[in-house]
Amino acid sequence: MSNTIQKNREYKKYVVDSKLQYFKPHATKIEKTFAEEVSSSLNADLKFISPKYFYDKKGSELFEKICLLPEYYPTRTEVTILKKLQQELPSFLDDSFRIVELGSGSSVKTRLIIDVFAKLQNKIEYFPIDISEILTESSEQLIHDYDNLHITGIIDTYEGGLEFLKHYDDKKNLITFLGSSFGNFSPSDGYLFLKKIHSTMKSGDLFLIGLDLVKEKHILESAYDDTQGVTAEFNLNVLSRINDELGGNFNLKNFEHHSIYHEKEQRIEMYLKSSQKQSVIIPKSNLLLNLEKNQLIHTEYSHKYRLSQIHDLLDDAGFELKHTWLDENKYFSLTLVTKK
Repeated sequence: MSNTIQKNREYKKYVVDSKLQYFKPHATKIEKTFAEEVSSSLNADLKFISPKYFYDKKGSELFEKICLLPEYYPTRTEVTILKKLQQELPSFLDDSFRIVELGSGSSVKTRLIIDVFAKLQNKIEYFPIDISEILTESSEQLIHDYDNLHITGIIDTYEGGLEFLKHYDDKKNLITFLGSSFGNFSPSDGYLFLKKIHSTMKSGDLFLIGLDLVKEKHILESAYDDTQGVTAEFNLNVLSRINDELGGNFNLKNFEHHSIYHEKEQRIEMYLKSSQKQSVIIPKSNLLLNLEKNQLIHTEYSHKYRLSQIHDLLDDAGFELKHTWLDENKYFSLTLVTKK
């Protein structure tokens, strides 16, 4: 373990007890990255904020509320598939695997994977990678609920966590990327991210990815603009985060949630719309932001896929298809691959 610490000097190790530890980059590193990225993205002609910054503590809590909304089908659909997958996944595993999860959130769906491992192993190792501090809370609850679970959390970006994992040890990993978070990437960035995962994996490792499928426009648009306004609150919260962490003076009442489905591009597009001409100061990003009335700040794409596109994409990134699971409506997919 000492070699890992030497290779990852920018991380600080926190030991909670014999079953729970986590690594976190020094706070200055996180703040600098956030400040620099916000400065760059809001200075662009087409202004945007990366969706990875949605998930501070409040943002993660709001997303959990979104997952329970009647319009938001992805979570309950994926849970249905995971329950079916529980019977079939063990045939691809043995007792030498650990679970690695990208974007663990509150780990609700993770329990369905842990339950599979509980039948195979006396000691289960789980490595959640999440940029949000909610990782520590959810990990403590999981430890409480599973006697034979040992958790090493990594509070960092996916890329940072994967690089950390690459140098950690030689144990086989089942890397899971549940939800439809991969859809947030542009096609080119998504391909590069798959290559990053591929480069992290050892021979024999497995990768399980959840992807949302193309479907009727009205189903998609309702899922990202719910009648209760929770998605709007989630979208606006990223401005609150900039205010709290970077000293910004965004007035949230001057912005509206705006989302549409772009059929040709097969993606939901989510924006914050400025309801008036205004100026915003973000001191820690050294930024004065001038916005016109109705000007848009892009916050998220959520790309949807056809099955043929999923298989081609994974093949191009160097993966070998093991199995794809679908729900009965073919709304969502879970695909298991290994390195070629």
